Amino acid sequence: MKLENERLCVEISEQGAEVTRIYDKKKDTELLWNGDPAYWKRHSPILFPNVGKTYHNTVLINGTQYPTSQHGFARDNRFQCVRETADTVSFLFSSNEETKEVYPFDFELTVTYRLEGDCLTVKWGVQNTGDEEMYFTIGGHPAFCFADAADKKEDYILKFPGKTSLDYILIDLAELAADTEKVYKLELEDECCPLNEEMFENDALILDHGQISEVWLCHKDGTPRVGMKCGGFPNFGIWSVKNAPFVCLEPWMGRCDDIGFDRELSEKPDVNKVPAGGRFEQSYVIVAG
Repeated sequence: MKLENERLCVEISEQGAEVTRIYDKKKDTELLWNGDPAYWKRHSPILFPNVGKTYHNTVLINGTQYPTSQHGFARDNRFQCVRETADTVSFLFSSNEETKEVYPFDFELTVTYRLEGDCLTVKWGVQNTGDEEMYFTIGGHPAFCFADAADKKEDYILKFPGKTSLDYILIDLAELAADTEKVYKLELEDECCPLNEEMFENDALILDHGQISEVWLCHKDGTPRVGMKCGGFPNFGIWSVKNAPFVCLEPWMGRCDDIGFDRELSEKPDVNKVPAGGRFEQSYVIVAG
């Protein structure tokens, strides 16, 4: 599936409703990671019904323990294209007997992409088609590649407009869960911080409390390459692979479990709750620099 205008060419797969290409025609450059499995085989997966890992890979729902996989199952399922116009395409994935073995709720997950000028809007809709309140987290995971495969992280900076510093936590690699007891400060200079390999030694940087509403990947001289506008998201992740020429900027509605979390999913911090027959919607925007 393809959306195209004078500025951008966007390709989307029905597998996971995943964007697989964002090409900036004006600057003749690819913006999205190509999925080279030598580093990471994905491009921009949708994380649902859980972002990251649950504690000990299980989740407690209405007194029953269910097994989970990292980032949920939506990214590994085929969606159906249900609407296509010149600038918009929508995909649908619905609960089924297989999903209900690990996630007992009835739902319809809709992902809509709209291309307008230099912006690609990503919109999620979760319809609760069951007769009980449902709970989930959902997130984006787009990987933005560097301009040249030989570029290093040190050739780039991240810009956070309006910010002087940010607080973040890390993953405890032994527990494979978020350690909220240790909070680190990311000091910014002129709203920017340099990228480097050391940033990702403990997996992702996790930024809670709605700190991120806009972020830009820029060249070291400050020239913007690609940006994201994501107001209204309580959580945000920044992640990469060692020596990989890309960085993931991840807007999340909820995130991985904290160390020791063993309560009901309904009690999870930042979990989304949708009543029977209700609907959840959220969106973010990718902007070419």
